[in-house]
Amino acid sequence: MDIVNLLISLVSGVVGGNIAGAAMKDKSLGAVGNSIAGLVGGGIGGWVLTAMGVLGKTAPAVAGAAAAGGMDIGSLIGNIAGSGVGGAIVMLIVGMIKGTQSKTS
Repeated sequence: MDIVNLLISLVSGVVGGNIAGAAMKDKSLGAVGNSIAGLVGGGIGGWVLTAMGVLGKTAPAVAGAAAAGGMDIGSLIGNIAGSGVGGAIVMLIVGMIKGTQSKTS
């Protein structure tokens, strides 16, 4: 995974975590908590997609874009979607754990 894919994964994870927190107010960790959980989830989501071989592949060179180091749009969209979902999932898991612990206290 190169630095561009890593940054896209982390930013997408933060966005996914904050969207999930806004959608499920009872599981929300606050803006900072949602962002941190999303950051972790986005990194994990990007890593899993890379390990599965979904990211890092380039489509056949279209007008030399791939040959010049560009990235194809399918890989970019997959990275954004996978990392955003990963961020949302981690935020929801942490929110459920926090909610369970606060009920027992």
